[in-house]
Amino acid sequence: MFSNLDPSPETVSVNKAINTQEVAVKEKHARTCILGTHHEKGAQTFWSVVNRLPLSSNAMLCWKFCHVFHKLLRDGHPNVLKDSLRYKNELSDMSRMWGHLSEGYGQLCSIYLKLLRTRMEYHTKNPRFPGNLQMSDRQLDEAGESDVNNFFQLTVEMFDYLECELNLFQTVFNSLDMSRSVSVTTAGQCRLAPLIQVILDCSHLYDYTVKLLFKLHSCLPADTLQGHRDRFMEQFTKLKDLFQRSSNLQYFKRLIQIPQLPENPPNFLRASALSEHISPVVVIPAEVSSPDSEPVLEKDDLMDMDASQQNLFDNKFDDIFGSSSSSDPFNFNNQNGVNKDEKDHLIERLYREISGLTGQLDSVKTESQRAMLQLKGRVSELEAELAEQRHLGQRATDDCEFLRTELEELKRQREDTEKAQRSLTEIERKAQANEQRYSKLKEKYSELVQNHADLLRKNAEVTKQVSLARQAQADLEREKKELADSFAHVNDQAQRKTQEQQDVLENLKHELATSRQELQVLHSSLESSARSEAKWLAQISELEKEQGGLLTAAAQKEEELSALRDQLDSTQLKLASAQEATHQQVKAQRETLLTATRKAAEREIQEALGQLEEPAIISCAGSTDHLLSKVKSVFSCLEQLEKNRSRYLACPEDIGDLLHSVTLLAHLTSDTIIQGSTTSLRAPPEPADSLTEACRQCGREALAYLSSLEEGGAMERADSTGLRNCLDRIRAIGEELLPRGLDIKQEELGDLVDKEMAATSAAIEAATTRIEEILSKSRAGDTGVKLEVNERILGSCTSLMQAIKVLVVASKDLQKEIVESGRGTASPKEFYAKNSRWTEGLISASKAVGWGATIMVDAADLVVQGKGKFEELMVCSHEIAASTAQLVAGSKVKANKGSLNLTQLQQASRGVNQATAAVVASTISGKSQIEETDSMDFSSMTLTQIKRQEMDSQVRVLELENDLQKERQKLGELRKKHYELAGVAEGWEEGTEASPSTVQEAIPEKE
Repeated sequence: MFSNLDPSPETVSVNKAINTQEVAVKEKHARTCILGTHHEKGAQTFWSVVNRLPLSSNAMLCWKFCHVFHKLLRDGHPNVLKDSLRYKNELSDMSRMWGHLSEGYGQLCSIYLKLLRTRMEYHTKNPRFPGNLQMSDRQLDEAGESDVNNFFQLTVEMFDYLECELNLFQTVFNSLDMSRSVSVTTAGQCRLAPLIQVILDCSHLYDYTVKLLFKLHSCLPADTLQGHRDRFMEQFTKLKDLFQRSSNLQYFKRLIQIPQLPENPPNFLRASALSEHISPVVVIPAEVSSPDSEPVLEKDDLMDMDASQQNLFDNKFDDIFGSSSSSDPFNFNNQNGVNKDEKDHLIERLYREISGLTGQLDSVKTESQRAMLQLKGRVSELEAELAEQRHLGQRATDDCEFLRTELEELKRQREDTEKAQRSLTEIERKAQANEQRYSKLKEKYSELVQNHADLLRKNAEVTKQVSLARQAQADLEREKKELADSFAHVNDQAQRKTQEQQDVLENLKHELATSRQELQVLHSSLESSARSEAKWLAQISELEKEQGGLLTAAAQKEEELSALRDQLDSTQLKLASAQEATHQQVKAQRETLLTATRKAAEREIQEALGQLEEPAIISCAGSTDHLLSKVKSVFSCLEQLEKNRSRYLACPEDIGDLLHSVTLLAHLTSDTIIQGSTTSLRAPPEPADSLTEACRQCGREALAYLSSLEEGGAMERADSTGLRNCLDRIRAIGEELLPRGLDIKQEELGDLVDKEMAATSAAIEAATTRIEEILSKSRAGDTGVKLEVNERILGSCTSLMQAIKVLVVASKDLQKEIVESGRGTASPKEFYAKNSRWTEGLISASKAVGWGATIMVDAADLVVQGKGKFEELMVCSHEIAASTAQLVAGSKVKANKGSLNLTQLQQASRGVNQATAAVVASTISGKSQIEETDSMDFSSMTLTQIKRQEMDSQVRVLELENDLQKERQKLGELRKKHYELAGVAEGWEEGTEASPSTVQEAIPEKE
């Protein structure tokens, strides 16, 4: 335990990991923080230290905090997420605050904080997912609870999660200068270090998204998942590009092995493509040292550097003052020509000995200094190794406890697997019973088929019973097939899971034995390190005694250092003059580059203005939506250009963003001009002329604005108001040209569904009341066969209205159930807005049912009065049946298979079909009775009159055949136009419109 004065190792590591230096977070500090969360089973200590740091005022501290917090969420204790949820709002506020700073680490911190908040929300909603996102296929299936709606929502949440990861990935790469080797600099490594965690997350999220999409495509129609496929394609392209760019950086090559995604995305429309999918695996080599470790300077290098500097200074001293041997003041050998005597030889010999002893003394001092430095370095290394060995021993102990826990969990899973195998045995027994039942039913079916030939001449009631028996037999066959498929799937899955668990158990046993051996080796190395430490401490005490003699040599070196400082001052003066000349040259080049870019932009806009009247443009046709998107892009580019212009005026060296904005503005403006010209070809004359003139004026204003971006005072006075007015005018004309079928907002869809269902119910009630009134009038004014026919037809119409009323009530109940089960925490309006296509289908079907009921009542009224046709009543009945079928199909899409309301809706649908058949049958019967009463009498006609009537009938037959062909062509054109108008109202894209040939082929099938 630590005292109150000594902080815990986790507190020290957090303070060391989150600092203001622009270097990557050291791995040993982050590892200590992770182990601290496992020791205290939470993150209270971490947050107590972080709350004292000024994260809102220092971007570097905030960036390193995000990196360390990301590591804790991945590898820390599971309670880290629970302890961090209380600070979620503070992270959101901090993200919004840093989002206002577009330079440096401000934008990076904002996006990283948003990613961490999204990660916390995702793991809160899906607690089955661990922090490192490593799950098996069985655990992934359990996360969705075998519900297609849960899998659908889980896929959407994974898309949002992966989108935040990719945004951080892309923002970090955009903030780096890829023209230089940024990955080997400390500043570049500080920004790239968190991407290792992002790469690990992205690989798992991509793998799970592919598997979930294959599962959804096996349960839902392909059109329903079109949005999922489009979003996956966008994220697949981004992730593949980012993985490829990351693998080329030197920084990542030493630390992580980044997987490569396939050339083409998976084909979800082909179920067998799942077997071709290979899960991306990120490999982190264990033997490679982390780049976050502290750089250790070897003591031998320091000693060699000091010796070389000593020799260099000695040589410079000899060059300046001369050698001591050549200018000895006590050398009297050459004075006055006196010969050497014994005393002189003795003095000379003594001087030589002194010189030799001085050299030996210097060499001894040098060697002692070298040995002292070596010993100090060795002591430091041994201390570091001792601390690391202690840390590794503690980590090995923690790993052993963790592996023991994992082993117990695997034992429990094995017991669960045995239970699953027992349940499979029970399922096999039930399957055999179903097989016997199926064989009996098959024999019964053969008997029914044999008797069916004899019963064809009986009445319609017997035929109806046979058809019901066939339907029951088909349902039994389908249930048997589904049961066999589910049994095979469960059996294969159980065998695969059992094999996987056995393999994992063997691997864990092997790893546990290896960890124990490593722990024994560590203990032996610790004992040897303790013995060597005592030996080196004794030698260090002896070397400290010689330290005093070395201090005098340091004073002499100070004098030589002053001479070198004088030389440094002169060199700095020369460097300042050279920098001034370079600054002038760079300024001239900057002006030249800005002028050339501006002229190129003006030339591109002039070419676009010149292409307005070219034949190649006249033959094209553009889209109004595309034109509005281009105008929006020009507005955003213009705002960015204003910001870059202000930044350039404040700092002329920052010209890169301004040149990029000028080029982009010219490109987008030229595209807008050409797109406006092509869009005007599909517009009426007056809006087309206004749009073309607005495009020309926009080009002229853009040229005027670009010409004002000159170096000097003109740039400060540049005004883009005229260009913005022209763009507003183009946007207003484009909005007027948009189709009017798209005016309904998604927020109004929920209210519109309720209104249309209520209107349909009201229309059916009104139709029922009107049919009763028509029947009362017919009973009062008609008699005989006509009254009988009218009563039969109006009675069948009344039954049809009652069946439709039951169908509408069942549809309302099923829709309420769908909304309540699928909306989650959202409101019903939000659910309808989220599923807008499905909602619009319900609205369209409800309108069609109410309209068909009204038209059928009108037709029945005319038939009763003798003014209408029986065929109109039959067509109205078929139209109502088709509309109710559309309503049933729309409600059935999102309903659960075992829903009671769905069963009631299907029964109501069958009732509507039977009522429709009754209306058609009564109409045909009534028509035949009326025609029998109006049979022609040819008894009083002569041969000439009969021949004349025969010729007239043949002419009438030819006319009717010609009219029939024309009416069929007209019906085909009407259906084609209805399809186009429905596409505009439903918001279909142009690329999904059916071709005329497809519509023509569909007409005969319907007829």
